[in-house]
Amino acid sequence: MNQNTFTSMSGVAGENFLTEGDLNLSPLRERWTAENIDAATRLLLEEDAKYFLHQSLSTPCLNVLRACEGAYIEDRQGRRILDFHGNAVHQVGFRNPKVIEAVIRQLQVLPFCTRRYTNEPAILLAKKLAQLAPDSLGKVLLAPGGALAMGMALKLARMATGRFKTVSMWDAFHGASLDTISIGGEALFRRDIGPLLPGTEHVPPPNTAECPFKCGSQCSLQCAEYLEYVLRKEGDVGAVIAETVRSAPFFPPREYWQAVRAACDRHGALLILDEIPHALGRTGTMFTCEHYGIEPDILVIGKGLGGGLLPLAALIARKDLDIATDRALGHYTHEKNPVACAAALATIAYIEEEDILSHVRSLGAFTLEQLNAMQARHWLIHSVQGQGLMLGVTIDARDDSVEAAEDIMYKALAAGLNFKLTMGTTIQLMPALCITRTEMEQALRILEQVITDVEARLISSRLVLQSQRRELTDSQR
Repeated sequence: MNQNTFTSMSGVAGENFLTEGDLNLSPLRERWTAENIDAATRLLLEEDAKYFLHQSLSTPCLNVLRACEGAYIEDRQGRRILDFHGNAVHQVGFRNPKVIEAVIRQLQVLPFCTRRYTNEPAILLAKKLAQLAPDSLGKVLLAPGGALAMGMALKLARMATGRFKTVSMWDAFHGASLDTISIGGEALFRRDIGPLLPGTEHVPPPNTAECPFKCGSQCSLQCAEYLEYVLRKEGDVGAVIAETVRSAPFFPPREYWQAVRAACDRHGALLILDEIPHALGRTGTMFTCEHYGIEPDILVIGKGLGGGLLPLAALIARKDLDIATDRALGHYTHEKNPVACAAALATIAYIEEEDILSHVRSLGAFTLEQLNAMQARHWLIHSVQGQGLMLGVTIDARDDSVEAAEDIMYKALAAGLNFKLTMGTTIQLMPALCITRTEMEQALRILEQVITDVEARLISSRLVLQSQRRELTDSQR
C-alpha cells in the first residue's frame, strides 16, 4: 500500500499524514481494533464517539484505559503496556506517589485560590522556576495549558516591542488554539480554518531531512541565514518563535541557535522558545536550551510540569519584561491553582532528589547506542536521532513508508509497547524519565521484533508483486 492508496482509503489529504501525531482514520487502526478490542470495550468506545465531537488525532479513540503507574498504562482488558507516548506529561512517571501525596495534602487545605489572592504553593513554584531558569529569566506567569502560555508570550512580545509580526517554523507545533496554529506550521491544524493571525511569517526549520537548501546530512546553517534575511527584509518583526528541538525529533546544531540568537539581537526581535514537551529533564538538562549555550527572552514550559496529574504551564520571561502592569496577559481562572502548583513543586523535587537528569543522560546514551545498532541490522530504519530520553526512529520503505511505520506502531502496541508516529514515518520514543534499564531493554526487544516482522512482510509482498509482473510480461509475449 503506497501513500496515495493509504490517502484514498482514509479520506484525508496525503499531507495530513505529515503531522505531529498519528491519525485515527487509517485502515490499520480499524484492523487493530478488530483484532484487539473486546465487546465490552467496544461499547465504551462507541459511547465515547457518540458524545464527543470527532476530530483528527483524537476522537474516535483507540482504546479505554483503567490504570497507569510508572512507565506503564493498563487498558480495560488488563493489558499492561510500556508507554513511550504519554503526551510527554510523564517525566516522573504515572501516578508518582510523591506528587499524589503533595496534591492530597493541598486538597485538604486550599484546593482553589480566588482571584485577587495568591497562595504559598504558587509563590514557591514561581520562585523555584526563576531559580532554575537561565540567569536573565526571572519573572513567571502560570496558565492551565501550554497553548495558553504561548498566547501570553505572544501578547508580551507585542507589548515589549510594539510589533505584531512573528517568524516561526514550518512543521512546528505550539498548540491547537487559533493563535498557536497561526504560528504553527502543520497543515492538519491550519487548512480551511479561515483567516489566521496577521503577520505570522514562516521559515524552514533546521531539519536536514527535508532541507530546501539541500544541505545534506549536516546543517549548513543556510536556514539560519534565511531567517535573518526575513528579519532584515521585514524590518519590524517582534518575535522569533520556535521549539528548541522539534519533538519529531530533530536536533539543530549548536551553531544554529547561536546564530538565531544573534540575529534576533541585531534586528530587535524577542526569541521565544517553546519547550513544552521536553523541558524538565527529557533531554538530560532541566531546560533544553542549556545544550545550546543561549538564553531566550521568553521560555515556555508545560506538560510534565503538572506531574502527569494536572494541566499546568509556565511562561518564564526576562526580568525587564515585567511591563504589563496595567493590562492582562493571562488572567486565567486557574492561573495560580494551589493544587496544580503543589504537583509541580513535587515534580521538580522528585527530579532533583532522584537525580533524574543523570539517569536520563546515562540511559539515553545506552538507548541511542542500541537504536544505532538496530539500524545497522534493519534496512527499514532510515535514521535514528536522540538526546536523553527523547528519541526518534525514521522508517523508509520507499512508497510504503507511511503504511510500514503504522504497521510497526500497531504491532508494537499489540506486543505491549505504546508510542506515537510523528510526521508520518518517525517513531517517537518518549518514555517516563524514571523508566528502568530493564524496562527499556524490554521495549527495545519489542520494537526490533516488530520491525523484523514488517520487513519480512514487505519483502514477501514485493516478491509476490515481482512474480506477478513477470507472469504478466510472459503472457503478453
